[in-house]
Amino acid sequence: MLKGKNILLGVTGGIAAYKAASVIRLLVKEGADVRVIMTPRAKEFITPLTLATLSKNPILVDFFDPEDGRWNSHIDLGLWADLYLIAPATANSIARMAGGIADNLLLTTYLSARCPVFVAPAMDLDMFNHPATVENIDMLRSRGVNIIDAETGELASGLEGKGRMAEPENILNILRIFFSKKKRLTLLKRKLVVNAGPTFERIDPVRYIGNFSTGKMGIALAEAASARGAEVTLILGPTHLRPTGSSIKVISVESSSEMASECELYFRNADITILSAAVADFRPVKTSKVKIKRGGANLQLDLEPTVDIAGSLGSVKRDDQILVGFALETDNEEINARDKLIRKNFDLIILNSLADKEAGFGHETNRITLIDRSNNIDKFELKSKGEVAGDILDKIESLLH
Repeated sequence: MLKGKNILLGVTGGIAAYKAASVIRLLVKEGADVRVIMTPRAKEFITPLTLATLSKNPILVDFFDPEDGRWNSHIDLGLWADLYLIAPATANSIARMAGGIADNLLLTTYLSARCPVFVAPAMDLDMFNHPATVENIDMLRSRGVNIIDAETGELASGLEGKGRMAEPENILNILRIFFSKKKRLTLLKRKLVVNAGPTFERIDPVRYIGNFSTGKMGIALAEAASARGAEVTLILGPTHLRPTGSSIKVISVESSSEMASECELYFRNADITILSAAVADFRPVKTSKVKIKRGGANLQLDLEPTVDIAGSLGSVKRDDQILVGFALETDNEEINARDKLIRKNFDLIILNSLADKEAGFGHETNRITLIDRSNNIDKFELKSKGEVAGDILDKIESLLH
């Protein structure tokens, strides 16, 4: 989607400027032509030489080259770019953008750019949550700027919270989706439901049974389907990740029973349902209302099966509906996946193997095998989860037709 695109990258002066190197590397790998504007302060965090080497273009900082007097035209830059990405965007730069201040080349180019603008905030959590920053981001959004939401995690201050610049792989996926949305709306007017993430089954107020799912694959599917014009409902278990794009309806749940109720509700009117969530198979028979204290004896925990969401939906699936499931296997992988396909009345099953490195829970990449009811088998190499989502949707579209 990015091959041949002109991407202008603005880098402001924050610790997350080091991530700009990875952003450039990924964009260039996709075939984009990348030019970089840095603020003077950004040079204190990463050298222009590093970014020039990766982008294969000179780095622009000032309005003119001090050595030969050549003018760096902010107008020409804005006209050249198919997209202007500012990553990282500090609180200071965001405030200046909102206020229309143009005291450096990066900001002047922003004010004159005719192309879509994407901004990836990066700052400490208190700065990110400050009312001034919240208002400035909302103001930019109201003017048509695409905000790539900050992520939650460890910050440079040592604190934990929201304010981390989105990971380069996630930014790349967002740009892919943006350009793909401009090209094809193959799922327009289709209602699509995705469940994603883990479920937490409470033992007491502070403990639960869970798993390592982050929801990345399901979120990528929701984003890719939305980019193709689908009306998407994402039923999301407990995870700090959220999809980009305000058009995706997010239903947050915690337990398997909550997940089941929402899936049954939205499945009724869905054209396509994709079950990518890692739903717990068992839950405690009894949940303590108070924290269970540590004692000398072993703790006996009685478990009971949870609702079989896939089986429940498969039993009432209509002929005009597509139901897709996932199978995470460790042995006899294709045999087990085919068996699950039939038992759950799926139209398509996506096989993951725990034996594949860099695939599955927590990774930015995945390797899948698709098996349909006609026993057609499609195997794919390791790809980003955004690309994998595209492969899955391509297959689903072929089943629709």
